[in-house]
Amino acid sequence: MTLEPSGQLVPTATGHDLILTRTYRASADDVWASVTEPERTARWFGPWRGEAGPGRTIEVQMAFEESDDWIPVRVDACEPPRRLAVSTQDESGSWSLELLVAESDGITELQLIHHLTTTEQLGETGPGWEYYLDMLTAARTGGPRPDFADYYPAQKAYFESLG
Repeated sequence: MTLEPSGQLVPTATGHDLILTRTYRASADDVWASVTEPERTARWFGPWRGEAGPGRTIEVQMAFEESDDWIPVRVDACEPPRRLAVSTQDESGSWSLELLVAESDGITELQLIHHLTTTEQLGETGPGWEYYLDMLTAARTGGPRPDFADYYPAQKAYFESLG
């Protein structure tokens, strides 16, 4: 399977934003539920637990990674059904992410924005987000799950070329 990467890199005052976009023939509320309700996130990313809300920390289990550890994720902003901003820190560094949802004429656009302070890991990070967003699409449509091998290392050079 050959997949075209969609990620774009945009300079910001503090680094770069890696932006990936998907569109769905669905309401913003339905797409929002796919990215915020634990039973729905479990289908494409992993479940989460805790009391969600701005300024609170939940735990997320990235179900499709090698490790099944629960990682703390801080909810920085939650503006249903338009914007979710989260951040986390692990041995690889800190991550700051936003999901933006916009609906027009029954079509909803979802943007995943990874706020980067460095582009050093772009060749690994970009293919990973492409994979997860395609996992979301498969979960929403009932289609087959993508194979990570179709994303990495196949898309590594593309993302490295953006930096």
